Amino acid sequence: MKLSRICIYPKDVQRITGKSEKTSRRLLQKIRKSLGKEPHQYITTEEFAKYTGIEAHLIQNYL
Repeated sequence: MKLSRICIYPKDVQRITGKSEKTSRRLLQKIRKSLGKEPHQYITTEEFAKYTGIEAHLIQNYL
């Protein structure tokens, strides 16, 4: 059984979108704010997929 990560980090967002690290951090902050999460809480790949409209299985390919 292959284990895969469920949390997404700025470096992952950077690889997926091609944006800079700063822009990736801002995007994750926007997602946290829209979901009502605290700054220390993680964003899951499912939440990222739902917010951006990118299919979850495509995101998993990059992780």
